[in-house]
Formats: sequence, structure tokens, C-alpha cells
Amino acid sequence: MRFSNDFLDEIRDRVPISAVVGRRVTWDRKKTNVSRQDYWACCPFHGEKSPSFHCEDRKGRYHCFGCGVSGDHFRFLTDLEGLSFVEAVQQVADMAGISMPQPDPQAERRERERTTLQDVMEMATQFFQDQLQTASGARARAYLRERGLTGRTIETFRLGYAPESRNALKEYLAGKGIPKEQIEACGLVVHGSDIPVSYDRFRDRIMFPILSSRDKVIAFGGRAMAADAMAKYLNSNETELFHKGNVLYNFSRARRALQGAGGAETLIAVEGYMDVIALYQAGIENAVAPLGTALTENQLQLMWKTTPVPVLCFDGDGAGQRAAFRAVELALPHIKPGQSLRFAMLPDGKDPDDLVKHDGRAPFDRVMMEAKPLAEMVWIREVSSASIDTPEKRAEIEARLKQVVQVIADENVRRHYQQDIRDRLYALFQSAQPGRGERGGYQGGARAGGSGGGGGQQGRFGGRPQGPIAAGRGAVSDRLARSGLVRGRQEHPSLRESVLALTIVNHPQLLEQEYDEIAAIDYDNPGLQKLWSALLTAVGELGATLGREQLIAKLDAAGHGELLRALDQQIRNARLWIATEIAAAEDAREGYGQALALYKRARALKRQRMELEREVADATEADDAERIEQLISALHEVQLEVVRMENQEAIIDGFGVMSGRVRGPATGSH
Repeated sequence: MRFSNDFLDEIRDRVPISAVVGRRVTWDRKKTNVSRQDYWACCPFHGEKSPSFHCEDRKGRYHCFGCGVSGDHFRFLTDLEGLSFVEAVQQVADMAGISMPQPDPQAERRERERTTLQDVMEMATQFFQDQLQTASGARARAYLRERGLTGRTIETFRLGYAPESRNALKEYLAGKGIPKEQIEACGLVVHGSDIPVSYDRFRDRIMFPILSSRDKVIAFGGRAMAADAMAKYLNSNETELFHKGNVLYNFSRARRALQGAGGAETLIAVEGYMDVIALYQAGIENAVAPLGTALTENQLQLMWKTTPVPVLCFDGDGAGQRAAFRAVELALPHIKPGQSLRFAMLPDGKDPDDLVKHDGRAPFDRVMMEAKPLAEMVWIREVSSASIDTPEKRAEIEARLKQVVQVIADENVRRHYQQDIRDRLYALFQSAQPGRGERGGYQGGARAGGSGGGGGQQGRFGGRPQGPIAAGRGAVSDRLARSGLVRGRQEHPSLRESVLALTIVNHPQLLEQEYDEIAAIDYDNPGLQKLWSALLTAVGELGATLGREQLIAKLDAAGHGELLRALDQQIRNARLWIATEIAAAEDAREGYGQALALYKRARALKRQRMELEREVADATEADDAERIEQLISALHEVQLEVVRMENQEAIIDGFGVMSGRVRGPATGSH
């Protein structure tokens, strides 16, 4: 029995090859990376003790590096189980939930016709390529040169030119013996009962061949040369070969870029043909484009079959942001573990071609590095322009966000999105309450959104943490959530960081000892980062004349006077006199040493916590219950260490008074 390529492709696409192979092997937990659709096992074709059998869902292939076997879904079943090809197809079709096609002479005839139509499209492509090199194609060649395309790039993408004639292509194909029915079936001419004589669809246009996933020309896009053309870009109409919403421009070539050794990591979706081609010429071969319309669900699914987290790249203007938000709505119902999106927003008024034309790929690579995750785009869309000055408006935002994430079909992903929103709302609403401190502040956002409890990795917008174990068993306690270890980059400095910075300002002689260690402190607070940079610069300039008054004068002149006064007030309110100028040098040195030790320990605990959370996520994905229990136990150990460390910090408070060496106020001043 003969199967059409479309049928075989459909069942291969619906059933991951890991599902076929996984019924016959046991995946190695250490080497397998489920989120990247990358699986390893001991080869079922030859005996071995260490896994060298590799299976990739995005390629739909397996390969053993030990014995060299390789193949697809059907080859695995025919080689390992001795099934016939028809039996192998039947088994995969059953897994896909698709009925086997019945012997159909008409279907076989249509398949033959499709092959014939592809031959006609290939002839049309050759015609357009040849026309580009003629005198009539001179303007088109000049345009492509102005856009910076090289001859090699033009040849790679098989760009051509449709002459300004109503019947040039039609007559060329008719001269090759192609009947008018096939020319019409390919969508190369405009025809109909109300059109007495058919005529060429593409006229006076630069032609972009659109390829199938098997590198066959199935359609064209045409860019008008005339400024007054009704449509700047024109695509082929829907045909037996071409369904616009199911195809991505450059998909086949971009997929090969992902599969090549040392190749790209993900697909990048840009807006148009020229964006794809300009990026390719700059060395970025993994870009695709929808065909002149908004991204469709089928196009999104096509990208997900190839890569778990494609990047959508939009212009930075209002239209680009609206397109990004439409893509958010499109994607949310379908995300699941290992399947999501990232969003890269270009500088306002720039397209990918602009970025790479003069400076190569580096500017575009920077845009890709700053791509935002889907969760952040959801947040930006709903909150960026919202008002939160009343309880009613805050409740409205909270209700709207709950409704948005409710469409996520995967229960686990939906739960983590709900937790992420609670954490972000907590931070947002807390920051909207001026004068309310961290421990006694407004917490309505978290409470109204649900439990609000739970630790995990820190939220991007500060506030309470979030992460893979936030809403599950073993959630980190509120004490850890409130601690300085899990806060993000803060608007106001933490007390620990304020002590470290202000002690040096008031006692700069401490820098003479352990300068390298003190100078290397990496503050979380942006204001302290700038202050510290200015302080180190001033220390170098002052040299031997370094003193408290001279240093403060330098910092004040650099615009940090207001921050210094705020730090001083914060320290005095907390009664940490060892950080002020009135502390004896010995008290300041000893108190600073303790504060620095606590700071370093806090950083180490933070790194340890984040690493443990990453391991929890991996173990959860692998459904390794025993490992999850071990990791959560380790997280609680970190939590206990935080509690012990915070109790230690009380030693700093009042240290000078207890030692009797304070040069300032007596105990009554405290």
C-alpha cells in the first residue's frame, strides 16, 4: 500500500518519536533532558551498559553512537520488531489517533497530481530567476543591491522577478506543454467564470519562492516594484499545495540550522521575507516568518514541533507591541512544561534588517539576549498602564490576571502562573503603599490572590519569591520569604547593605585593610551600586588625603548626598551606631567584619537556594519523587540556616554600647 507524504508527515508530527522508542527502552535520567526533547538510553539494537542511544523529538530521529543505527518512527519498528512498513505505519497511526487511509485510486491520483503541480512550480521558479537577470529585471536587481543582498544570498533564496506583463509566465509554461488547468491549480494566474482570459497573478514584482518542509516550491510571495501598486506584498492564493496559515517562510532551512552541529538553539520568528534574508546574510540562519499575516495557531504548533521555546521578534512600536500581545493570547492555552515562548522587542522604528546592515549580527544578538519570557509579557500587557491607587482598581487587576491565566490547559503550568501572579501582585501592591515597611506592610495582593505563601526564586519585580516549589509541599516559610536573601534588586537598600556602605563612608580607613574584598562587594540596590562606584573612584583620587569629610564632599558633589542622608537616617532609626561616625574605630572595624561575614554567607545561601530550586524543577519534570523529597529537605536546611543567621545579626545592634567604647551617646540615647 502506498501512503502519501502528507499522511506520513502528519502521524510523525502528532507522535513524538520518544513515545514510540520509549515503549522499548528505559530513558537514562542523568543524560536525558525532557525540556529539550532530548533522550538517552542503552541501545536496544546491541548490548551496552552505558547509554549511547540518542533520540530527539524535534528531529524525529534516533541514532546510536555505539552501533550506528539510525532512523525514524517507522524504521525503529521495522528494524527492532520485524514489522512490515505498513504494520509500522498502522501502529504509529493508532498512537496518533488517526485512521489508516483506505485504498483510494482517486487519492493516489491526487498525490500524483500534487507531484506534477510541484514540477510546474519549479518551472515557474526557474522562469522568475531567469527574468531577474534580463534587462527587464534591472530595477529589481538594483533594489536588491540597495537592500545589501549579495549575489550568493539571492541565489540561495532563489529570488526572481515577474515581468510587467499579463501573460509572460502563462505563455512560457504553455510553451513547455503545461495545460491551463495545472497553471490555474498552482495559483499562477487569475482566472474564473467572470474572467474571459486568465492573466498572470504576479506582475512587476520581486519574487520570493515559498518552500514546503521538504524543500519543494509550493507558493510565491511577490514584492511590488511600483510605488502605487494596490498591495506592496502579494502571496499565492490557497491551492492544493499551499495553505498559508500552515506554512512559515524559510522553515526548512531554519530547521536544518537547529539540527546542525554547533547550530542555533531556537527558532526566531520575524515579520517578513526581507527580515529573514537579511538575518541569514548576517549569519543568523534560524529565522522564519509568517506569510504577511498575524501568526496562526498552526504556525505556532509547527515551531513547537521543532524547538521548545521559539522567540517571537516584533518591532518596538505600538503595532509591534499589539502583535506581541495577540501572540500571548494565541499561545497561553497551549503552553506546557517544556513548551513556551519568549518575546524580543526591537528598538522603536528598527527592523532586523536595520540592525544587522551596518554592524553585523551583534546588535540583533543583544536584542535576543534581552528577550522576555511569556509570563512577563502577560504581566506587562495587563499591568503596565493600569492604575492601582484604589483597592477597587487593585482588585480589578487581580481578577483580570486570574482570568487571563485560567485559559492555560496544563494544570501544573497554570498553577505556577497563578503563583507567579500572586508574587508579582504582592510586590506591586506593597510598593504602592508609601511608608509601610516590609514586615508590617500591606499584603492584600498576596492574600486576595490565594495563599500568597511560598518561596522559590525571586520575582522579577522584587517582593516575595516565586519558584517551582512555591505552591507545593515543602514551601519555604514566610520568614525566608521576607528575609534579605530572596529579595530582588530593591528600590530601597536593605539594612545589611546600608551598614556595609555607610560604615566605609564614615570610616574610610577600613579600606586600607582587605581593600580588594571590600571593593568587590556587589550591591543589590541600584543606588548603592552607583554610590559604591563613585566611592571607589573618589578613594583613588584622594589618595593620602583620604578622610571622612573629604570623601563625603566628593560623593555629595557627584550627586549622592541625598542617598547618604537617607542611609544615615536608616542606620540611626535601627540604632546601629557602629556604622555611624561616632563609633570608635575598633567598634566600627569589628562590627563591619561581622556584617561582611553575614553578607557573604547570605550570598552563598542565596546561590545555594537557587541551585536547589533548579534541581527541584528538574526532578519534578522527571517525576523523581525520592529526589524531590531530598531536595526539599535540603531547602529546609537552608531555611534554618537563614533563621540562625538572622538571629546572629542582633549581635551587631548595640555592639558598641555593650563594649563600652562608643564615643557618642550613652545608653539612654538608644
